Amino acid sequence: MPRPLRSHAEYCERLRGEHLPLAFVDLELLLLNADSLVARAGSKPIRLASKSIRCRELLRRVLAHHPLFQGVLCFSAGEAAHLAAHDFRDLVVAYPTVDAHDIAAVCRQLARGAQICLMVDEPGQLPPLVAAAAEHQVEIAVAIDLDMSTRVGPIYFGVHRSPVHDVPAAIALADAIARSPGLRLDGLMGYEAQIAGLQDHAPGQQLRSLAVRALKLRSARELQARRGAVVRALRERGHQLRFVNGGGTGSLESTAADESVTELAAGSGLYGPLLFDGYATFAPLPAAGFALPVVRRPAPGIYTCFGGGWIASGAAGPDRLPRPYLPASARLLATEGAGEVQTPITCDEPLALGDPVLFRHAKAGELCEHVHELVLLTPNGHRERVPTYRGDGFAFV
Repeated sequence: MPRPLRSHAEYCERLRGEHLPLAFVDLELLLLNADSLVARAGSKPIRLASKSIRCRELLRRVLAHHPLFQGVLCFSAGEAAHLAAHDFRDLVVAYPTVDAHDIAAVCRQLARGAQICLMVDEPGQLPPLVAAAAEHQVEIAVAIDLDMSTRVGPIYFGVHRSPVHDVPAAIALADAIARSPGLRLDGLMGYEAQIAGLQDHAPGQQLRSLAVRALKLRSARELQARRGAVVRALRERGHQLRFVNGGGTGSLESTAADESVTELAAGSGLYGPLLFDGYATFAPLPAAGFALPVVRRPAPGIYTCFGGGWIASGAAGPDRLPRPYLPASARLLATEGAGEVQTPITCDEPLALGDPVLFRHAKAGELCEHVHELVLLTPNGHRERVPTYRGDGFAFV
């Protein structure tokens, strides 16, 4: 199927009359991205990473789009309780929590039959869960977060997440869970951040990209052997694992090739943020973005938009800035970047006051932290409005 091309004029017409700024999702492109994730995953189920979506309605639509989308990988225990209250099933929380309020909220949902699994990576995180399980008279399923960083000589290739790096550490934690009343080991998760979330085909960085690709290949081989060893060791010791989760949008192929992995995780690839413009093996469509109105024309070829300083998380740098992408000639000014109240751009095409300029966010779900609703652009030219988590009244981090 040919990739749909959207023009600035088309989006101007589709957004005519809307209050700007706004965030939007092009549903046709979103579902094409979903199909691409399914194709890259082979036959393995994909658990939707909610951190990259942050909208209940879009989670529902993607889960209904293809049977390989199964379950949700949440980023907050409080978020999991919120989704469970809206009848989402099979929820795994990817990050540990020791917050009594959020744990209690999860337990209340467990008491009414919800399926929620919490994440742990050290024995010190277990006592609050044991206490809550006893207080609410429920059993709490937990999963172990396996560290998936790789050490290549002096290079630490990965991110600092879990202290569980090898078989002995995983067995020690699994045994501690087995000794903890009210807790049950449910699964294992390992996120290969250095493969899934690191660009390996960045424009103008050929040598760096070659080095990253080489490190990714070496890391994938090491991780497959180590994860497989951990899974085998846990099962040989008698620990049951309902799931072994791995991967992300940027590593679906390599993670799917690991026989020890039973399910994948992905979410960012649905929206197609700027991060994925720098990957060698896939290119999602830009399905989500935001529109800012032109409010000033301070000089020929320069236009000032209202708002725009929606900066992505991570180490600060130009790659965390949003960028204008329609009109195609629009560019940020290096001296000003994207500002909280105003963002000046250069543009070769004439723009009128009030015209929308379309921007893409550097990362996926963080876009939703700036708005209460997403405007969904449907294939038939209609518009729908659905709440983000902010629109639901929640800010989970």
